[in-house]
Amino acid sequence: MPIITNTSGLLSQTEHRPYPMPGRSWTMRQTWHDLAFLHWPVPVAQLAARIPAGLDLDLFEGEAWVGVVPFRMSGIRHRFGPAVPWISAFAELNVRTYVTDHKNRPGVLFFSLDAANPVAVAVARRWFHLPYFNARMRSRRIGKSVQYRSERLHRDAGAANFGAVYGPVQPIRPAAKGSLEHWLTERYCLYTADRSGRLYRGDIHHLPWELQIGQVELQRNSMTRSHGLEVSALPALVHFVRRIDVLVWSLDRVFS
Repeated sequence: MPIITNTSGLLSQTEHRPYPMPGRSWTMRQTWHDLAFLHWPVPVAQLAARIPAGLDLDLFEGEAWVGVVPFRMSGIRHRFGPAVPWISAFAELNVRTYVTDHKNRPGVLFFSLDAANPVAVAVARRWFHLPYFNARMRSRRIGKSVQYRSERLHRDAGAANFGAVYGPVQPIRPAAKGSLEHWLTERYCLYTADRSGRLYRGDIHHLPWELQIGQVELQRNSMTRSHGLEVSALPALVHFVRRIDVLVWSLDRVFS
């Protein structure tokens, strides 16, 4: 697939989406770099109690999955403004599972999002109701691989640390529809709840993920344990994506 980075090009490619884009304008643009999708199957009972009211835990052939996704963000800007140097680029690491709403729209539910930018963390917690945490983070490329470190520093938050070297081991191969890889990654919204339990959906848009089978050397990982989720030492699935350009919409209330 040819590389498309301009906004009009992104908006013209929609046939891969599971449902239409919102009927209003996007509000933010971002670029994500050097992503690792690390996934583990988790017993349904471990996750079910952690899903907000109004959402259902999404399963693939009867199994629930949890993901740990380290990456870098850059070029973060509002639709009507330029990227701001001190907030437009930083490392981020999220812990997630997969859910659907009452209309069966598949999406992502984040248990935590650690970021190396206090301003971005404060804005996301206040205006997007997302569980962001301040962290000391470092991401650097070593050849085709990425060395990644994260240590949570957020006040009154439990410890959560991550250290890994990861990278691709096979050429780009887009996920086939119906496959587990497609089910895990081709999701175009997030769900979150505020302190009062009100549910929101945040839509995104990008081209299909250019997935590569990856490998990881995990040096430390307490990200899932910080949420009471026990996983094996190594992930069952590892995928890598070098770069993707993303459009983001403001949150919508979800009414059941």
